[in-house]
Amino acid sequence: MSIRARILIVCCFLLAMTGNAAAGSPLKVVASFSILGDMVKNVGGERVQVTTLVGPDSDAHAFEPTPAAVKEVHGADLVVVNGLGFEGWLDRLIAASGYKGTVAVTSEGISSRELQEDHHEHGKTHGHNHKTQGHDHSRKAKTHGHDHHEEIDPHAWHDLKNGRIYIKNIATALSAADPAGATYYGERAAAYDKQLTDLDAWARAEFSGIPEGRRRMITSHDAFGYLGDAYGIEILSPMGLGTGNEPSAAGIKKLINQIKKEKISAIFVENVSNPKMIEQIARESGAKVGGDLYSDALSAADGPAASYLEMFRSNVAKIVATMKEGS
Repeated sequence: MSIRARILIVCCFLLAMTGNAAAGSPLKVVASFSILGDMVKNVGGERVQVTTLVGPDSDAHAFEPTPAAVKEVHGADLVVVNGLGFEGWLDRLIAASGYKGTVAVTSEGISSRELQEDHHEHGKTHGHNHKTQGHDHSRKAKTHGHDHHEEIDPHAWHDLKNGRIYIKNIATALSAADPAGATYYGERAAAYDKQLTDLDAWARAEFSGIPEGRRRMITSHDAFGYLGDAYGIEILSPMGLGTGNEPSAAGIKKLINQIKKEKISAIFVENVSNPKMIEQIARESGAKVGGDLYSDALSAADGPAASYLEMFRSNVAKIVATMKEGS
């Protein structure tokens, strides 16, 4: 055997060993909450090992970083977050962990909703969209002589158009962290994007059967504004953006009167919210609670919303069914 042939064999052996090592050492990715964790798993496949900080049926708004979370972030190859102020604890966690790697903001490039909540008209929010680069935004302003609070709505994944941007950003971040897997990530992202496109077409067909005047609903906190914008639904919430906000008794009474006056029948509890307030509103207004919606977290693996796709389909099916019952 010639020297050249021997060198070629050795090179091939080393390349095979390198490939096996890469396959045996997946990219360590930390995702901030369960919905993002599922997205990363779908794009990353066998090349990633995903750890989710805020798990299924858990409230990311109320999350407090633990020593275990600090350890996970410290050892990560990539950290994936939502941005838009959703993870208020993120800066503290990154600093405590000493993590120096990339933090991929999945909401980069979406058209975010800027909410303006009038505290004299509790529970009703008005939003408009603007292009965002994934940064945190929050400010107070004076409008027409009243105090208003303007805040970016971080729940952008409830519009599948934004979900597709999330997937593109995840694929880009994974490819940058693992260039050898770029083609693999791109192919998986494209296949997943097709599923999101098909799901959006199904949702539009479902909502098209509901008269526009009946597309009105109430949820615990204001997490579904992007869904409302996408499908023409008016959404009221007694709690505003945060799950920890406490609505006033006057605000709840006003909402109950509005439900009665406008005959709003679609009212829902969220899997990360305390159901007592919504149950009180339903009881005093005569409206029927249409079941649980999944807003900021997936369900457990054996639940109806164990993935982003299942969560979206489950939410739309419940909303449409409840609206049809009340029409």
